Amino acid sequence: MQTQEAAATTPSAQHRTDGPHGLSRDGGRARTVYAYAADPEAAVPSGGFLDEVHAELRRHAPAGDDGSPGTLTRRAAAWAADERERYRALLASEDGEGTRSRPEGHRQALIRRAVLGCAPLSLASGAWLQWLSAPGNAENPVVLRILALYASDVGVGHPEASRGSAYLELLRRLRLAENAVPTARLTTDQRMAEEAFRLPALLLAMSRRPDDFRGEILGADLCLRAVGLLPVLTMVREALPTATDWAAVDPSEPRGPEDPPPVEQCRAAVDELLAQEGERAGLAVRAGFGWTLAALRDWSERLHAELVAAGDPAFDMAELIRLRSREGSVYHHRFMLEGKSLAVWLAECRTDPGPLLDALAGSRLVKPGRSGASPLVRGLVGERGPMFRVFSPDDLTVIRRWIDSLPTRPAADSRGKDARDSSGAPSGAPSGASPRSATADTGRVLATVAAGLRAGPSAQGHAPSDLREAYHLLMRRTDTPALRSWAMEYVAGWLARSRHGMGRAAVPLPERWDREGLRPWLQAQHDRHGAEFEENAAVPLPSRAALVDDTVQTAPLTLIDGSWLHGFTDYEQASSAVGHSLFETYWDELGNGEPRLNHPLIYREVLREMDVELPPTASAEFARWPGFRDESFELPVYWLCVGRFPQTFLPEVLGLNLAMELSGVGGTYRRARLALKEYGFSTRFVDIHNTIDNVATGHSAWAADAVDTLLASLPEAPGPGNRAEAWERVRVGYRSLNPPRGMGARLSARRGRLAGRRR
Repeated sequence: MQTQEAAATTPSAQHRTDGPHGLSRDGGRARTVYAYAADPEAAVPSGGFLDEVHAELRRHAPAGDDGSPGTLTRRAAAWAADERERYRALLASEDGEGTRSRPEGHRQALIRRAVLGCAPLSLASGAWLQWLSAPGNAENPVVLRILALYASDVGVGHPEASRGSAYLELLRRLRLAENAVPTARLTTDQRMAEEAFRLPALLLAMSRRPDDFRGEILGADLCLRAVGLLPVLTMVREALPTATDWAAVDPSEPRGPEDPPPVEQCRAAVDELLAQEGERAGLAVRAGFGWTLAALRDWSERLHAELVAAGDPAFDMAELIRLRSREGSVYHHRFMLEGKSLAVWLAECRTDPGPLLDALAGSRLVKPGRSGASPLVRGLVGERGPMFRVFSPDDLTVIRRWIDSLPTRPAADSRGKDARDSSGAPSGAPSGASPRSATADTGRVLATVAAGLRAGPSAQGHAPSDLREAYHLLMRRTDTPALRSWAMEYVAGWLARSRHGMGRAAVPLPERWDREGLRPWLQAQHDRHGAEFEENAAVPLPSRAALVDDTVQTAPLTLIDGSWLHGFTDYEQASSAVGHSLFETYWDELGNGEPRLNHPLIYREVLREMDVELPPTASAEFARWPGFRDESFELPVYWLCVGRFPQTFLPEVLGLNLAMELSGVGGTYRRARLALKEYGFSTRFVDIHNTIDNVATGHSAWAADAVDTLLASLPEAPGPGNRAEAWERVRVGYRSLNPPRGMGARLSARRGRLAGRRR
């Protein structure tokens, strides 16, 4: 997960709009795409590679009856069942007297390899659903079904409770998690093969283009739910039944006793999509399912072959030498081995470590069958040796296991050569998929995607001409560089306006954050709201016409309820210590997957009672509807813009969220209820908000807790990113719900936008 300290640094340090961020210039395909797409603020640009991705996916789409969801899920489940049996057999070996368990050291090596091989996919389990909900589709039944499924994946309401978090616990149990947090760091772990990143990398990239790949993502998700626990992990679960919450790791298992099976949830979303969009959506679903199953088959075949080969200790030793060869080749020029310097040997190991294994097996550094007596793992790596701390404890275990496996008197033609085939690769190692395998073709497509990301977008697009056009364009998750830059500038200007006069103005939040947290302050504010409501009891209610006008002008804001938090649907954000309550708030605003509880739909019911029928929120007609005043889009556009940058503006979003959730509780909602009831309109919308936003266990309390969690994690000492700086940003975010409107504030906003543009 992202550290809170990093999240609270200044916006200029967190975001740049001059090109794709987080990409290495010489990155390699799957790892490059995986690392980039794991960024919560990543924007995968449009380009020709999108057509290539679509073509690759559709190449695997089953046709006719073979493509029905029921047939597809049965096929995937049958393959998984057969594959599980293959992996179970790896923990036992056959001899003349029957089956017996493999040695414990070898079992542990198999388990560790298996767990590492599944990490890129399992740490992101369900993440491909993260952007399928957007401000403009929050009323869509398909989206609500998907959001319900995704909420269970991230363990809604609880920190560190996602399916990926359960897998992280397994990695920690095996002491393999040093490169697993945040997930993007996983790409630096060379113990994982490039092939392990291919399937999840493309899924994560597709998740950043939800409008282009919605059907394909749903098809892929249905396949993974039908497969359930990855076949190789069945072997691990049987060996380590209490190592983690295996039901959480298994995407086919419900998270709670009342939850339906995830396969059924996904099937329901697919059926809803097909009912809405017909055969076009059906083709996309079949393509996503077929490609995912083909990619799983190829990946599993390679992993199985790797695990079989790892039965020979020479395989692990060859891999270790290959991984260390680049660094080692810089040294050891004077150490000669069979007439050649060790530096040269190591340089050659980058492509073929086998010859060096042979040479080492016959050298004075190794005592075959006796690792304890071998200089390679004694003097050389001791605290006074020339290779002290070059090898980790796990590396030394690999070396010892290889030495102990060598024959005491190795024949000249078998000094480790049985660990290699004619190509120089360890025996049993995957020699490469067929030219038309899913893995090979996905690798080719990922190379194109990575090249497209490094090159950046082919077109900048156009910036909005006014607030109404911005509102419409910001309804979707995907954007253009021009729109993204415009959004950043708008936020910078709005926050500059919010900071104007902060030293002189009365801001409800305290000037300093205390260690006791915000709960006492929250209770005091709630008391104040209640007292103000009582004091204003004699104030006349607004007229019917004024009430209707206010309800209509608030529609652009209320119909995107929670949109300031839509960045926290991102997988790691949604289950983080700070972000989990923000995702749960967003989840509540959209009705927990239930249309009858969906706040935008409830608000539309009130509007209909007022004889107001608005166009769909995401449509251009809505933004241009003549009944809205231009100023009614100012605050909604700010919400839509700041919600795109959950890391860059984390403190400001926390402050805004606190102001928003507290704003009506105890006072404003109660008065609005009186007005609605007076004229015979439904009070359901304000009733729901006055309860779920409560200051004890509701959204207001969660908002305060999120601020406290962030501030408590930051240093108090002076310096960038410290507690005082973050708290000031929270206060600005709080004020940004209702910033000053005078000429000075407007000039500050203009200067802020210009500064944002220069940055």
